Amino acid sequence: MTVTAPGLRARSAAPSSSRAGWVRGAGAAAAGALPALAFPAPALWWLAYVALVPWLLLARSAPTPRRAALDGWLGGTGFMLAVHHWLAASLNVFLVVLALLLGALWAPWGWLVRRLLGAGAGGAAPRLVPALVLLPCGWLMVELARSWQYLGGPWGLLGASQWQVQPALRLVSLGGVWLVSGLVVLVNTAAAALVALPALRRPAAAALLAAALGTGAAWLWAPRPRTAGGARIAVVQPGVVVGRTARLAREEQLTRQLAGTHPSLVVWGESSVGVDLAAQPAVTRRLAALSRLVGADLLVNVDAERADGSGISKTSVLIGPQGVTGPGYDKMRLVPFGEYVPLRPLLGWATSVGKAAGEDRRRGARQVVMDAGGLRIGPLVCFESAFPDMSRRLAGDGARLLVAQSSTASFQHTWAPAQHASLAALRAAESWRPVVHATLTGVSAVYDAAGRPVGRRLGTGTATAAVYDVPLAAGRSPYVRFGDWVPHLALLLVLSAAAYEVTRAVRRPVPVAR
Repeated sequence: MTVTAPGLRARSAAPSSSRAGWVRGAGAAAAGALPALAFPAPALWWLAYVALVPWLLLARSAPTPRRAALDGWLGGTGFMLAVHHWLAASLNVFLVVLALLLGALWAPWGWLVRRLLGAGAGGAAPRLVPALVLLPCGWLMVELARSWQYLGGPWGLLGASQWQVQPALRLVSLGGVWLVSGLVVLVNTAAAALVALPALRRPAAAALLAAALGTGAAWLWAPRPRTAGGARIAVVQPGVVVGRTARLAREEQLTRQLAGTHPSLVVWGESSVGVDLAAQPAVTRRLAALSRLVGADLLVNVDAERADGSGISKTSVLIGPQGVTGPGYDKMRLVPFGEYVPLRPLLGWATSVGKAAGEDRRRGARQVVMDAGGLRIGPLVCFESAFPDMSRRLAGDGARLLVAQSSTASFQHTWAPAQHASLAALRAAESWRPVVHATLTGVSAVYDAAGRPVGRRLGTGTATAAVYDVPLAAGRSPYVRFGDWVPHLALLLVLSAAAYEVTRAVRRPVPVAR
């Protein structure tokens, strides 16, 4: 008989445990990255309804609450890396740092998964209903926190993967993209219970059936926008042109081709004009002449140093036959690191390892609704089309058409252009206002007030001027009327559950030593 010393057994078990921990961590990151395939360009939208199941199963099986929180953190890091992987060329290794920081937001969610679905959390039967309520609410708290513009903004919200599913877009009109995110997490939670909790398979199946019936009821009976006239919108997409002078000449050439098509408005993309119009009156006169030739106002976007020395801004400007009409709109929500560096004294080193902004852009103060020959339009600049509150505010202020001016020149051959264009469908369904997503380079697309595509999309390799007959709509959607009631309700439920747990802990009798 061979006798092994206890110390030797402990030393040999330690490397094995360490290897298992690394393998589990890699599995958590991979499980968190899986939902990214539901977004464009792969656009496997159906995958979203089961993509969280591996992550849920891993977190619920964690041996300790701390390990479950770590699974949540690493899964969140994998999700952020996968959804934003196209930024690697610009941010290099700094992208990993940002993903780790933002991934930490999912640590409490991982802990909550184990608390509600794990084997060590008490009796199994009562846990499914709290899990079906609190896990979607917890996920929404993460999405709400990272949607803050200074933490990167709401890019890659889980509900945004359903931009081409009409029943989901009907839900979007009721509660915004948040309602669809909550539904997707609920379905994944029920699916995980079906796989891992045999005793709860019947109530889990009932939850899936209830989710399907609820979505079907919303599809059939939720209010819809009513058609109220139409407008002919022209989109000018010049493609990749080197140099601002050559780009402006190309845009003017394409716009001249619109003569005789009788558009109501001509839209150019983000950074379509590279000079300050106040300092270059000759350029303003040329654009006004184009407006007279086409018979419609031009919505351009100026990206240049201001003549008064106040800095660089991205400004949407409406130009009519006589020149600039009304005040312009300065972009309010800037792209972190792309257009400014948050906490530049602390994080300014990012400019040395990637293509972060060397100079902060000037930030606008308020949104503007413009009048283009009787058509009231609400401009958004690039990244701003990701923010549900901005399009909702423009619709509430009377805009009948939302226009997002964009450019993805740095990311032409990545997933970014298709994913950015898909956001316009969500904003249209939320606000009951058609959305024109016009790009300098990238993917241009138009959606009606229900989020359905209008006409053909202009791909990244297209350079043309296209005209769209866009149906306008009247009325206010429930989301415009009631706002972000879904994340507010989720916050209330999470706080109520926390208060309940604290009350139980306080009232729990303390055992008396005999």
